[in-house]
Amino acid sequence: YTWSTSAEFGFVRDCELQNIAPADAHVDIVDGLQNILPAGTPRFAQTASSNLVDAYKWTELDEQTGLAFLTLYSGITDRAEPCESLEATTAYCLGLDNPKVLVSTDQLDAFRDGRDVDQEHHRRGIRGAYMVVHSATLLRNQASSWRIVLDAKKSQSDVVSLRQRLLSEPGLYDEISESIADDSDRLARIMGSADAFQATAEEAVAVHHYANVLFNVLRGGVVADQYNISAKDFRRTVQRFNKSVYRRNKAMLKALPKRVRAEELLAKVRDAGDRQLERLANEYLPITFGRRHGDPSRPWNEFAIRLKDEHGEGLLSYQGNWRDIFQNWEALALSYPEFIESMVAKFVNASTIDGYNPYRITKEGIDWEVEEPDNPWSYIGYWGDHQIIYLLKLLEQSRSFHPEKLHQLLREPVFCYANVPYRIKPLDELFADPKNTVVFDDEVARQVDERVATLGADGKLIQNSKGEIHQVNLLEKLIVPLLAKLCNVAVDGGVWLNTQRPEWNDANNALVGQGLSMVTLCYMRRYIQFLNELLDTESGTFALTQQVHNWLGDTAAALDDLRGKLSDATDIDALRRESMQSLGAAACNFRCDVYNQEVLDAASECDVASLRGMLADALAIIDHSIAANRRDDGLYHAYNIAHFNENDIPVQRLYPMLEGQVAALSAGTIDAKEVVEVVESLFQSDIYRADQDSFMLYPDRHLPGFLERNRIPIDQATAIPLLEDMVKRGDDRLVVRDAEGCLRFNAAFANAGDVVDMLDSLNGDYGDAVAENRAAILDLYETVFHHSAFTGRSGTMFGFEGLGSIYWHMVSKLLLALCENYYATLDSDVDLETRQKLGELYYRVRGGLCFNKTPQEYGAFPTDPYSHTPKHSGARQPGMTGQVKEEIITRFAELGVRVHEGRVAIMPALLRSREFAAVGRSFCYLDVDSNWSTIEIPKACLAFTWCQVPFVYTLGESESENLTVEYDDGSTESFRDLTLSKGTSRELFLRSGRVRKVSVTLAAERLFGD
Repeated sequence: YTWSTSAEFGFVRDCELQNIAPADAHVDIVDGLQNILPAGTPRFAQTASSNLVDAYKWTELDEQTGLAFLTLYSGITDRAEPCESLEATTAYCLGLDNPKVLVSTDQLDAFRDGRDVDQEHHRRGIRGAYMVVHSATLLRNQASSWRIVLDAKKSQSDVVSLRQRLLSEPGLYDEISESIADDSDRLARIMGSADAFQATAEEAVAVHHYANVLFNVLRGGVVADQYNISAKDFRRTVQRFNKSVYRRNKAMLKALPKRVRAEELLAKVRDAGDRQLERLANEYLPITFGRRHGDPSRPWNEFAIRLKDEHGEGLLSYQGNWRDIFQNWEALALSYPEFIESMVAKFVNASTIDGYNPYRITKEGIDWEVEEPDNPWSYIGYWGDHQIIYLLKLLEQSRSFHPEKLHQLLREPVFCYANVPYRIKPLDELFADPKNTVVFDDEVARQVDERVATLGADGKLIQNSKGEIHQVNLLEKLIVPLLAKLCNVAVDGGVWLNTQRPEWNDANNALVGQGLSMVTLCYMRRYIQFLNELLDTESGTFALTQQVHNWLGDTAAALDDLRGKLSDATDIDALRRESMQSLGAAACNFRCDVYNQEVLDAASECDVASLRGMLADALAIIDHSIAANRRDDGLYHAYNIAHFNENDIPVQRLYPMLEGQVAALSAGTIDAKEVVEVVESLFQSDIYRADQDSFMLYPDRHLPGFLERNRIPIDQATAIPLLEDMVKRGDDRLVVRDAEGCLRFNAAFANAGDVVDMLDSLNGDYGDAVAENRAAILDLYETVFHHSAFTGRSGTMFGFEGLGSIYWHMVSKLLLALCENYYATLDSDVDLETRQKLGELYYRVRGGLCFNKTPQEYGAFPTDPYSHTPKHSGARQPGMTGQVKEEIITRFAELGVRVHEGRVAIMPALLRSREFAAVGRSFCYLDVDSNWSTIEIPKACLAFTWCQVPFVYTLGESESENLTVEYDDGSTESFRDLTLSKGTSRELFLRSGRVRKVSVTLAAERLFGD
């Protein structure tokens, strides 16, 4: 059987039974589905109280048509008021002559025993089903086929209409087939528009690329209609965000043509002269088809692809965790580069004045977490993970495709700040309790809600003194998140994780507070280098919000002082405390200033030279810290733990993690030879899992058994008078002696906080002894459990991101880091042996990915990306992984598609000759005019699309190397250096239809090898 979906008819299951026996056969068949949920079933009730839901179920069969409708006889409520439930889930069968239909599973045992079964027309109070029972005599090689169709949320009117169609339309079977084919074509068009189709001799590579694009689109969405903007949707978006801006630009917005090109829309908006409207236009993204994604434990996280609104009209919609959706857009931007700057705008406009991002990004605006005391998954705080690197990747793309645009935006005040009602505590409180650092400001939250009600989604942004949204230039938006990270730098340790939420993911959530992230520090290094290069051609001054300007100055002074002391420091732990105090004070003073003001001060001018000086100091300190975190085994530390003492802050090193190596390789601070050494060390390390030929997140390790845990050394316990006294008295409130004489802490203690609470309760019984022994008891508890090195679920679970697990997204990040380092050698004087070794390591890492495995090795369909592979099972969670983004990028890199200074160059230095087909084939693709087209490609060729333009590579001789472009007027143009002109590249990026095909002849020696 196969499952299909139809936009009109719902879910379709096609079944076929074929007689492959040597003789005719008589078969009795029962087929169908059980436990079908009625329409209107509350998700929470089904999850938590499914037995209660069963009591409301009512299932009927229309015996004339075989149509069943599964309903709740009433809405599920405990209130003393009626609640009608007037929608049904429908089920029916096509293709069989008069089968018996069962609407429960009660008679299945009778069928299995060979007894007769009776058709059922009504059941109540039990789980509904839809089963068809029929008999057939099949001749040899004859087949019988049928179709079961389910649809949900159908009204009584819908059911009556469906019943009439079943009675009067004999062609319904074919109509459903046509609908499925139409929907399949629609999906294929979505995939074609995102450059999913490729034709190479390695079919698994092409299919895996398709799967990566599919899941990337499902996670982040796809551009709806090339670069065409629906004026109606843009108007609605402006009105939803800012009613005032909409009112004053209503005439211009209504005058827009029904469908307008994105660049034309931006030009018209700029001509209108309204900076607020320009801000909204700059971040507007016509994205559709993305489903909800992210942590399924979040209460708002429901997987749904919303294609139509409540009126049945086409809907543009997207939503996602900010840390997820931007990575998927990074890959999407390769196919739609003209929206890169809109993605940058959406990112930075969601960031706060204190330098962080809210939790969720949607087409309707931003959201943040509000703590629900009774929900263990609910918590507040800033998720700082990947903030710098995800923004940087988009900025790097912008520089490659549009080298002039970032420079234009650096001084343009068309960006804003999110007004998230979180307040980071003063510095002394952060030091005192690093895990309890963020306060929810209820008054600000109330004011935000009021503004949203009157203004629109822009009510969640910071306003200026005129009641408008406070707008700043791009440079300020790029500096603020960097300052937030710099002010938490612990020299030689990493970035202090003090905003209550995990830095990378929930696996290491316990690092919040005492944790120091070398990962973020490495990415900051790359970010600072990018800013240096961006500002290299800039001069003069930039306007910055006064408070930000002050923060920048205080941070620069602290960094200058730290850099001056670093080379001669004899006590790095004391210097770390001193520098964290001065850097943290700069941020603390800034936050106190902006938190206490409803509006921000007007801009003041900042000299570019002083900013460059701060970046130079920061770079020197970061490079020193990265070097200090090189391990003796050739790897790099990823996270460290800080111990906040009165006079110093010593650092405790953790075990190596794959993420640390990826960050170090991505930072740009180590040369190609050391990159080779790091990756070779990885293959020799305990992170490597030989059975999967890939890498875990961290080494697996032996853990003590249940009875081996919580064993207190007798001599250490008796050395503490209070414990010795309590044991003698038989008082087991702190420790218990088991039947074998072993002392153990009270089993009710979850952590040291519970020990503290118990000690407080003992004061009345033991007086001063509690205070005198408190520190010793807490030290003993730490000795037994080692909670200071606790990283979170990464050390206490054995799936997902836990012990023994491969997390495939991180492996693909390693692959991308190797790819970047390999291509960097092409622009340097790295020796050929080192470059070749880098390429070999790239393919060795790639060889451990799913599509190179058998189903038995991978434990799933090999071409499909999966989230993780625990040690005890095959791959788990299909498609729920950022892996797809990295591999889309590396795939285009393998094909040699490179963009620099706005020009396309074909540099297939990682492409292998085995991808060129030995025989000719047809390549079908969707062109930019939304027409299916076919190219016949001969042997020794491969084909793919980029920006929906077909590229065909052919292997040839060195003297025949050439790049030829076919234009829409039938003319051609050749480029001997395999680099397109800037104008032709621009036409390609714009998807204008001017470029119809790109043909490239490559010499075999240009490729990586066989």
